[in-house]
Amino acid sequence: MKTYSIKEAYVTLQGEGAQTGRAAVFLRFAGCNLWSGLERDRASAICNFCDTDFVGTDGENGGKFSGPDALAAHVKSVWDSEAPEGGAPYVICTGGEPLLQLDTPAIAAIKAAGFEIGIETNGTLVAPEGLDWICVSPKANAPIKQVSGNELKLVFPQDEAEAQPSQFESLQFQHFFLQPKDDRAHAQNIAATAAYCMKHPKWRLSLQTHKLIGLP
Repeated sequence: MKTYSIKEAYVTLQGEGAQTGRAAVFLRFAGCNLWSGLERDRASAICNFCDTDFVGTDGENGGKFSGPDALAAHVKSVWDSEAPEGGAPYVICTGGEPLLQLDTPAIAAIKAAGFEIGIETNGTLVAPEGLDWICVSPKANAPIKQVSGNELKLVFPQDEAEAQPSQFESLQFQHFFLQPKDDRAHAQNIAATAAYCMKHPKWRLSLQTHKLIGLP
């Protein structure tokens, strides 16, 4: 039976993109195919600007879950622990790269537990059927295979030619977001992103509002 490795799981508000402000279980899968998660490997990683800890299973409500039903039960227990009232229960599968582990049986079990399911992926793997919301965040030097979905969210700016916004505008997404890179030049990145969106209205500005207001 497949075991799912979860770094952490908690209820918060989605802070980015078209679903900003919606309550959800953030289900963070351990591991990624673009960076080991270890600082010693950051400089040589395909994605070297990640700001997330996805190594191991030692985070809040993290652990290893044997089989899709156990994983779904855990998601439900995390949601229920916050005693939310009304609205459709929602889980966002994120990482790391969740599609290294998330599969059709897990999706089916979580949906059977009453949840809508969203995913945040780097797009290098094709998503299984059954997801309710697909957000792809492509990275330079990582060929994109998931070429359709609900939103494409590009960290901006990236220097590489293959990571420029114009490279993705023909893909089949409902929403196109630029998100300022969160590094030492964050203020300049925000200004550059806003200026690009002003000149290219296909793109919309996405801010990490959870960081701005102090949510996890």
